[in-house]
Amino acid sequence: MDFSRRRVYVTDLDGTLLGDDARLSDRTRSGLVALLESGLVLTVASARSVVAMQSILAGLRLPLPVIEFNGAFISDLGTGRHLVTNELETELAVGAYELIRGAGCVPFVSSFDGERDRLHYPEVSNPGMKWYLDDRLSNNDRRLSETADLSASLSEQVACLTVIDRPEVVEELRAALVERFDGRLSVRRFSNEYFCGWDWLTVHAARATKDRALATLLEARDLGDAEVVAFGDSDNDIPLFRCADRGVAVANAAAELKALATEVIGPSNEDSVVGFLEREWRLRNSPV
Repeated sequence: MDFSRRRVYVTDLDGTLLGDDARLSDRTRSGLVALLESGLVLTVASARSVVAMQSILAGLRLPLPVIEFNGAFISDLGTGRHLVTNELETELAVGAYELIRGAGCVPFVSSFDGERDRLHYPEVSNPGMKWYLDDRLSNNDRRLSETADLSASLSEQVACLTVIDRPEVVEELRAALVERFDGRLSVRRFSNEYFCGWDWLTVHAARATKDRALATLLEARDLGDAEVVAFGDSDNDIPLFRCADRGVAVANAAAELKALATEVIGPSNEDSVVGFLEREWRLRNSPV
């Protein structure tokens, strides 16, 4: 292991750093606080928004900006200010929105209007959408904006369109979007691990990926030559693992991610990431 080379750690949140309750355990939180105070260079790359991260990561002083919406925005965790935006082109946002509406679905629209972040939503039409809205309300999400005409929000900097529906509906819509836009969008379908039976579909700009955002971030902070150690559990972490020097998968990770990993550790609900970080930090800083 080359201890002379600078090292940057980047971790996913859900299914990786967080427990089954979508929160940092006391053990993980206290461990991270100590490591960060000692000089550990860590950031987060997640499908979540920076607003959600601020609640989850309260009390942690990360030395680098975070990657939100899978790479759509690079943002300062403390202030929420966006440093880099990879929003959907308006033409593509409108086209995807029209296809979604034509399929009988209604998306949540996550955007930046030039002054503040927005999470536009209509009246919810199924339990999966209600679960998400209730979750955001319970966390006092300041982005929430009930919007009768969602199409008007598409002129803003749209980070993500999110559809929540039954698995068969979401899969049919995913296939239609992929066929229609042929690589011009990043389209992802996944299950809600906290509320089973309702799948999510997210639509981002094609360039909004974790690996591209990380490369941009490291270059901006003069860390382009640093060793990158990435932690993840899902398919949206695959690009991150492919660009990292080392990819560390949790035990509950998807099989395709484990196949790319240089190491597999314990599950996310056993504080496995912080345990790994502590072991590496001790090894790196122990007397020779």
